[in-house]
Amino acid sequence: MELLNSLVDVFGRNGYIAVFLALILCGAGLPLPEDITLVAGGIITGLGYGDVHTMVGVGMAGVLMGDSTMFLLGRHFGGRIMRWRFVARLLTPERYAKVQEKFEKYGNRLMFVARFLPGMRTAVFITAGATHRVGFLRFLLLDGMAAAISVPIWVYLGYLGAHNHEWLAMWIRRGQAGLWLAIGAAVIVVGVLWWRRKHTERRCGQEQPQKNLSSRLRGNDERS
Repeated sequence: MELLNSLVDVFGRNGYIAVFLALILCGAGLPLPEDITLVAGGIITGLGYGDVHTMVGVGMAGVLMGDSTMFLLGRHFGGRIMRWRFVARLLTPERYAKVQEKFEKYGNRLMFVARFLPGMRTAVFITAGATHRVGFLRFLLLDGMAAAISVPIWVYLGYLGAHNHEWLAMWIRRGQAGLWLAIGAAVIVVGVLWWRRKHTERRCGQEQPQKNLSSRLRGNDERS
């Protein structure tokens, strides 16, 4: 909670702009937990230093700005971006290869899930841009959908727990666990839908030759 208290102090003195800039730095790979930053933004509104709904908007803008910056830098500079010192620390050749493997396996769905993976988020966004795996508008849509889930949760949690830090600490832990459970459930649902679609396609592929054969046999019988 020491980091949280420090952020609340800084944000309380500097307002929305401090939260916005901190979230951009989170997106750039700064070792600053995004969830704690958003909670701190919510706390200052609960203490009367702003409006909580406005803070949600500021949080969304900061998150998307930070993520988009990494994506667009990767898109503009391509593989050359890995020569940059701060990027090289975040995205080693091994991690770059690993992220590409994840794209091959999960496709664009990885863009949505990455928002909930603090250790991989920036690496995924840079790789997506550098390899042109997805267009910018699609990236913004997927990332925005994920942010629309996570950002309000953390900001409103901070707002509600502004005067009860023990309760807040408990729900931060529960919130982190809950997000992981939600991600797990989403992955299972997507996996089941994917399996059903492949199963249906395979069954249709097996039935089509049988239908063609039956049609040919009927045609032969009619000519006979």
